[in-house]
Amino acid sequence: MKNKLFITFDKDLKNRLRSPAFKKEWDKSDLEYQLARKIIQKRSFLKLSQRELAKRAKTTQAIISKLETAVANPTLGLLNKIGKALNTQLAVDFK
Repeated sequence: MKNKLFITFDKDLKNRLRSPAFKKEWDKSDLEYQLARKIIQKRSFLKLSQRELAKRAKTTQAIISKLETAVANPTLGLLNKIGKALNTQLAVDFK
């Protein structure tokens, strides 16, 4: 029996984006969300804790946590250090 109360994040987001007020706020935070998601994905792939990533990037676990919850506004320098700590490169693009 399929649980009718279960909904995926993507389905919930799609429904919520129908609201103009929610969409406006989401669009303002989308860049932070995408950055957080990328850091979490790469850190998880490398099996690093936030503390281990922080040590490699010469920052604190609290800063990594803030980045991963999209509540920080990092400098390009910090993002570059995190990229190196994750064995990848920072790429900035305008589309």
